[in-house]
Amino acid sequence: MAKAAILEQPGKGLVIGHVELADPGPHEVLIDTKACGLCHSDLHFIEGTYPHPVPAIPGHEAAGVVRAVGSEVRMVKPGDHVVTCLSAFCGQCEFCVTGRMALCLGGGTRRSSAQSPRIKRLIDNSPVAQMLNLSAFCEQMLIHENACVAIDKAMPLDRAAVLGCAVTTGAGAIFNACKVVPGETVAVIGCGGVGLATINAAKIAGAGKVIAIDPIKEKRDLAEVLGATHVVDSAADDAADQVLKLTGGGVDHAIEAVGREASADMAVKILRRGGTATILGMMPLDCKVGLGALDLLGGKKLQGAIMGMNHFPVDLPRLVDFYLRGLLDLDSIVADRIQLEAINEGFETMKSGHAARSVVVFN
Repeated sequence: MAKAAILEQPGKGLVIGHVELADPGPHEVLIDTKACGLCHSDLHFIEGTYPHPVPAIPGHEAAGVVRAVGSEVRMVKPGDHVVTCLSAFCGQCEFCVTGRMALCLGGGTRRSSAQSPRIKRLIDNSPVAQMLNLSAFCEQMLIHENACVAIDKAMPLDRAAVLGCAVTTGAGAIFNACKVVPGETVAVIGCGGVGLATINAAKIAGAGKVIAIDPIKEKRDLAEVLGATHVVDSAADDAADQVLKLTGGGVDHAIEAVGREASADMAVKILRRGGTATILGMMPLDCKVGLGALDLLGGKKLQGAIMGMNHFPVDLPRLVDFYLRGLLDLDSIVADRIQLEAINEGFETMKSGHAARSVVVFN
């Protein structure tokens, strides 16, 4: 039996209840969840902006300790400290074998409809949908072995949790999707958890100017702590012009980390000739972003980068090493730690826009 925050009806918040997890199958891992970050992507499903079968357990930015493993598991063992990732990869499809693991649809990593579900409600034995391969707002997770990776046990698990989404996405955008070269200019639009991680990674990569763009002063101040060399109030009428002036014509990389059509349009607008706009945020499903004729003539590029186009088993241990060496500042990204029972209040705090990352900690 495990306590969980369950989405029963979109727009009605989460309900604390109890579920039962199945025994691990051959390639499955049972994990005692120790911490899970509150991500804006969860909010999209909780509020019904993005559809998902219900009842379901959200949560996808987590760390924990392996309790048990299936007969064929070779990646981890009981007692290992692990970080989980929603982009579970099969290892066999075209995307996986060409090094684009984040694009894998992961069909082979989930149980089929003919199999018993991984999660059931304790009260009536009815199935509970597993969200994004994880369902981490629960005291335990039952996942495919390719959705987790073992980490150094010196890594604090409450900070390790945010590596699972915000930092993997933000740092992955810098290192994998954009391949930032030392000295290049980077602008980050939106200084939430993902944006702050992007800024920190840009500093690690040796970017020349790192410009943080956000309407909230507290977040701009925090961005400077994490490596921004300049900040711009995105609510200012001349915000884009300020960036163009700061950079003498635009940035090499503009990274959108909010999920708003206006901020994506700004990302394109502040590019220099030959620059690349990278969209990380989950936008409303009817949004469209594009390049104009002059943008195309100027060699500008536009790309998505789901989960930072991560190579999770390789990237995660490196990010842990960056933290343990003092290069990656996760302490500043984690704003507060809350209990599972306070999760709805945590999402209300997120919607206010003034805090970085809240993390649910499990005793």
